[in-house]
Amino acid sequence: MATISELKDAVRQTLESRGVMGQLKARIRAEVFSALDEQRGARPSLSHENLLINELIREYLEFNKYRHTASVLIAESGQPETPLDRQFLAAELRVSEDASSKSVPLLYGLVSHFLNSSDNRGKVLLRGAAVSISAPGHDS
Repeated sequence: MATISELKDAVRQTLESRGVMGQLKARIRAEVFSALDEQRGARPSLSHENLLINELIREYLEFNKYRHTASVLIAESGQPETPLDRQFLAAELRVSEDASSKSVPLLYGLVSHFLNSSDNRGKVLLRGAAVSISAPGHDS
């Protein structure tokens, strides 16, 4: 007959091999962040720019199977549970795609564009946001 310690180890190994342990840990982290956020007060509203940025990050995380990290991002940022439509996201970013680019996250295409761009001697002039952004942890 197996000891309690052996049973615990067997259950832990089974949960880890099925990927359940990682999901549980991510869910616990998300709940901890949620509880901490509730104690800090209301979270600033999600700006349009942050909504788009978070969606680019979520698409990248899910593509690379970082689902636990994505679940924490959604819980902590207030991003809607349902992903934005990719065509909508591309239209908002004024990005045109070909068939091959649709197989990878938009973030890959954006990074590739800037890495391979020869405009302005490889430099891009970044400007502040068009609207004032209230970024968490960055009080103005």
